[in-house]
Parts: sequence; structure tokens; C-alpha cells
Amino acid sequence: MRLAILGCGTVGSEVIRLLHEQSADLAARIGAPLEIAGIAVRRLGRDRGDLPVAPELFTTDAVGLVKSEDVDVVVEVVGGIEPARGWLVDALRAGKSVVTANKALLAEDGAALHDAAADGGADLYYEAAVAGAIPLLRPLRESLHGDRINRVTGIVNGTTNFILSAMDATGAGFAEALEEATELGYAEADPTADVEGFDAAAKAAILASLAFHTRVGAADVHREGITEVTAADVASAKAMGCTIKLLCIAARGTDASGRESVSVRVHPAMIPLGHPLASVGDAYNAVFVEAEAAGPLMFYGRGAGGAATASAVLGDVVAVCRNRLAGVRAPSESAYADLAVRPMGEALTRYHVSLDVADKPGVLAAVAGVFARHDVSIATVRQAPAGTEPAGRGADAVLVIVTHTAPDAALAATVEELRGLDAVRSIASVLRVEGGE
Repeated sequence: MRLAILGCGTVGSEVIRLLHEQSADLAARIGAPLEIAGIAVRRLGRDRGDLPVAPELFTTDAVGLVKSEDVDVVVEVVGGIEPARGWLVDALRAGKSVVTANKALLAEDGAALHDAAADGGADLYYEAAVAGAIPLLRPLRESLHGDRINRVTGIVNGTTNFILSAMDATGAGFAEALEEATELGYAEADPTADVEGFDAAAKAAILASLAFHTRVGAADVHREGITEVTAADVASAKAMGCTIKLLCIAARGTDASGRESVSVRVHPAMIPLGHPLASVGDAYNAVFVEAEAAGPLMFYGRGAGGAATASAVLGDVVAVCRNRLAGVRAPSESAYADLAVRPMGEALTRYHVSLDVADKPGVLAAVAGVFARHDVSIATVRQAPAGTEPAGRGADAVLVIVTHTAPDAALAATVEELRGLDAVRSIASVLRVEGGE
């Protein structure tokens, strides 16, 4: 079986090393040896260490490599939307199987890839696109196809999980924790895709598509990052017996008119310490799946890194090569449900609101009245004198309010009205709370 490898960075080089080191075992598992037909790179002269491949296999002509009749399987580990989309569409339409780790492309235009795979009768596998080495996508699209999945909640970005874990462990602020993550190599020089939630949102779209048999794109995912999370928020979460995580949440439910639909969102949230995801620290990933018959399922492991991601890529390579030798194709995309994606305002969640207020009679009643007008029920209220918790200038006391579950739009409208109350000096923090009801 002849492979075209597109990209030779951190993941691509690990794929090549593993192909060499495990060649005998891979051939035995597949039933035929694997050979590299070519490796497409941007620059031929770059030092790539001691990769066990002949120099003449490297090329800058990715298009020519993909179109070569000498290629059975295309492995794409370049990333980005273009030119990767064109390469993979051409490969699939030509009947070549594709293995990709490109979460951004799958979330942006997975439909084009799936349609091209159907046209060409080819396999499209992408286990490495979400949660690195964790076997997650194949269980969702194959093992659990006899069940009904109601909710998927996950920590799918290692950089943000490392940052939030460091803030929780040391009391550091966001900037300090990000600096540490950068020094240790967990964060890129430009961490925007991670800390602003773009990476997690792409993965959430892929997970929702598989779990709910519905095409969900990155534009359908409500996204918030962790840059506004403060040391004070982390301390407040600890006081509640919670920790803060950047969560991707995909849930089945009904929309305002009662029709079945799905909600897909990424944002920081407080979760109780007893929740299965609360103990996931450092740069690890974990995904918690709730199915009707199977019940709760937990997937945990390294979510990034060259070796971990290459492991998932090679698992897909074995699968598609076996299929080609057997003359069969994997199950095609399952998008029969075609459910609508609910707007964020209809998502059911809870809020943790910290208010800097004047310490005088009637303040609590006025604040409670705002919640009541928006039909938001209050679960707990805690009041502390100024100085015992972080508060804005001029505040006499701090009110910490946790709500019961309500539509996000009602909760957001409540917070907006609170900003206009004379007794409220400022809103110190607003965070969602998940997993407590």
C-alpha cells in the first residue's frame, strides 16, 4: 500500500518514524507492507534530522503527489483550510482513501470532504482531529451507532487546560499561567487559537456532527475563550467546591417551538469537584459521553503532541488500508437526523454572578427582583464584606449569586439589567456553572 504524506512537521515526522519502526507489525496487521510514495513539504532544504527516508521522496509538488496513480492513501498533516481542502477533495474524488488530522478543515467544510468521499467511493478517516491519541471518534461513529447520545461534554484543548490547572494550583493570574505554558512548550508563540476557544470550537463541531448525525460547522458553535478568567474567579470556584475548565458541550434537546435540536458551545465554566472532568489536569484531554443505553462513558488521555497524534493517524491508516485490500468501504457519513442547531440564547445553563454592591438595606431585594422579572430562579446567595473577596473600587460588599438552570438569553438579560441598578457598583464576574443539576 503506497502512502502520500502531506506535511512533515511535528506530527508528520512522527508518522514517518513510526512507519519505519513498526513496519513489520503494520504489514502483518494490514496484510500488505506500507511504502511511502512521497512526502510533500514547503521547503526542500529544511533540516529534518535523521528521518529514515530517502531524500528523493521529498517534493514541493503536493498536487502532483496527490494525483499520482502510484498512491493508494493520502495522509494529510499540514493543517489549515487551503490548499489542504483542494488536495483532499481531489484525492477522494479519485478514489484514494484519506487520513487527516485537520480539525479546522473538517469543522469549516467537512461536508465537501464527505461529499467527495461519497463521489469517489473512498474512505475518509480523521481520528487524530480530536483529542490526539484518545480513541474517541470511531466509538462515536461506529461503536455507539446502536445507541442514542444525549450529551457530550469535554476538555479538548490541552493548552487551556494546563493554564486553568496552573491557575487553580498556584493562584496565579491568566497572564502568568500563559507565560508558564509558553515556556514549557504547551502554548504557541501566538496562542489565540487555543485561549480564544477556536481550536476547541472546531473539535466541538466534529463531535456534535458524529454524536447527533447532523452536519455541524464551526460557525454553528458558540465560542468564548479563557482570557477573561481571573484568579478571583478561580478562588470563588474553590469556595463553591468547584474548578474552572474550558468545556465543549454538545447537547440534544428541543428548541423554542418544541422541535428536537442540538446546542453546541465552548466556554469556560465552573464544574463541581466531583464531576468526572474536574480531576483532568495538566495538558490532558477528556470527553464525557452520556448515552441512553450505555450510560455515562469517559474517554481520557493525551490530547496533543507529535507521538500521540501520530498514533491516531496510523490507527486510521491501518483501517483504510485493510478496507482497500478487502475491496470494501467504511460506513459513510451519517447525517440523516439533520437537526437544527439552537442559538446560544436557548441553551440551558446556570450562572455564577459576583456583584460589587452598596451595603445598605433593600439591595438584596432589588437584586432578587431583577432575577424574578426574567424568570430566573436563584439557587444560592452569599454576601461578604468588602475586602474579604475581590471587589471593585467603592464597593461596600460582594454578592455572589448562583442560579438554577435557565435559558442563557434570560440569564444574560438579567445580568444586563443588573448593570443599571443604582445599588450595583459593578459586575465583577460572570461564569457559567455546569454539571451541578
